[in-house]
Amino acid sequence: MSCYDRRDLGLLLLRLGTGGVLAAHGAQKLFGWFGGHGIEGTGQFMESVGYAPGRTSATAAGLAETGGGALLALGLATPAAGAAAAGAMAGASAVHAPNGFFAMEGGYEYAATLALAATGLAVAGPGRLSLDHALGHVLDRGWMVPAALGATAAVTALVVGARSKRLRKADQDEQEALFAEEEALFGA
Repeated sequence: MSCYDRRDLGLLLLRLGTGGVLAAHGAQKLFGWFGGHGIEGTGQFMESVGYAPGRTSATAAGLAETGGGALLALGLATPAAGAAAAGAMAGASAVHAPNGFFAMEGGYEYAATLALAATGLAVAGPGRLSLDHALGHVLDRGWMVPAALGATAAVTALVVGARSKRLRKADQDEQEALFAEEEALFGA
């Protein structure tokens, strides 16, 4: 009988798949790999969707995805890795939310699925086929799960909230400019 069971194998596969996808997406942002745009292009995109400053936002998202994904795949510091990845995906979900749920319509389905998988791994732990297990779970203690997820939720709420405020202000400024233009054309 093996010392590993179906749960350990299942967690390994989930970690490798979720972590690998997240790390690849982060590498697109950080390095321009896999058809990505690197920090400059991603930073410009981040600015265009309300995350400012764009370059800093691109770096943070890229590090959370690349680092969180790689650590999840390895099963190392699983609570922090899962929380970091989930926070990045929550920020991505906020961008896609106006398009509805389904990814084929530009919705948040894909980002939310990655966030839930990363959160699930943070909560469930990495299993015995992991570096956390090999190291005696020194970076995977029970108290670390709510601490990592709570801290990430707070920071994500602040970042997404600031983005929403920026977008509302931009919409208000645009409406005021249109009103002023109409007044100039048609008189008061």
